[in-house]
Amino acid sequence: MQSFFRACKALLRLLRHRWYEGEVHRIFPEKLLQDLAARVQASERKHTGQIRIAIEGGLPWSYLRRAAPPRERAVMLFGKLRVWDTEHNNGVLIYLLLAERAIEIVADRGLARRVPAQQWQDIVARMAATFRAGHWEQGLALAIDEVQALLVQHFPAQAGAAHGNELPDSPVIV
Repeated sequence: MQSFFRACKALLRLLRHRWYEGEVHRIFPEKLLQDLAARVQASERKHTGQIRIAIEGGLPWSYLRRAAPPRERAVMLFGKLRVWDTEHNNGVLIYLLLAERAIEIVADRGLARRVPAQQWQDIVARMAATFRAGHWEQGLALAIDEVQALLVQHFPAQAGAAHGNELPDSPVIV
């Protein structure tokens, strides 16, 4: 009987993930994505870090099949999107998994060793509260601003120094 309930739970999870795949573009229309890209671009003029946003409706089947947590997917995308590949090891990935209402922030080692885990969790909690109210743009703007503040504190842009944009600024719909 327990295996039946486990199978039903897995099926419901699969259906929820497939349904949210179609909802991503409704929740995040092109104009919102462009506004977020502009916000990231403006932020990166103030520090030497790189901010990436990845939004996913539902996990791929291979993750669902083995009940992988959203954090595992975020870490994989951190590598796949080359957020780790910055000059100062100060890239940050903000990952949203809509089907599970999961938010993950993955910071590269240069920044992660300077910012306590609780500070990242606090940012996630504030984002989640904003998202629950249906304010997706405000939640991501809040995250960008708070990550920007950390990057400015630890990796400020140097006056007159050239700083290349190492990664694309546009959010990625996975």
